[in-house]
Amino acid sequence: MRLALMVSFLLAAGACLLFFFSFEKRKSSVKDILPVVVMVAVASAGRVLFNFLPQIQPVTAIVMIMGIYCGGRTGFLTGAMSALASNLFLGQGPWTPFQMLAWGLIGVLAAVLAKAPVFRKIGAVCVYGFLAGFLYGLITDLWTLMAMGESLSWTLVLTVYAAAVPFNLLHGVGNVVFLLLLYRPLGKKLERIQEKFGVLAS
Repeated sequence: MRLALMVSFLLAAGACLLFFFSFEKRKSSVKDILPVVVMVAVASAGRVLFNFLPQIQPVTAIVMIMGIYCGGRTGFLTGAMSALASNLFLGQGPWTPFQMLAWGLIGVLAAVLAKAPVFRKIGAVCVYGFLAGFLYGLITDLWTLMAMGESLSWTLVLTVYAAAVPFNLLHGVGNVVFLLLLYRPLGKKLERIQEKFGVLAS
């Protein structure tokens, strides 16, 4: 069990690096990167601002929107960098790669789902946003299990994930609220940027 969790840590860090290299190979210009930097800054500031509320923050919603409108690479980069940047204020640690991977994958999956026109409707987006709270917890709680060391057992694993359900539920509800507030206005701005400057095209 301990070995499996260590492997999962290395895979999380490795997956983040692979996506960064993939984005780098696109040889994006400054005008391609700047909107991502702005969204990372907004998401990170929002996470820090709402830190007093457990699991309630706008990062997941913003990452989803970037994935839907700008594609999987951009969604992953936004999610991973938001975790890294916000943890400069909230605290870096071995848990950071798991948070980067979790938010990054949420952005990628949003991009994949967005290929179906029905998914772009606010109702479907909110359903995914709610479930994304549990997906995030599923990945990041691997760090919690790693921290328990040799005392791990399958019973303890189930206990950890069961204890996380209320927090994941809050995360999911928070995602829905932020999506209702941000999805249409932010989506329209991203579309306008794509049309006017030819950047961030999915």
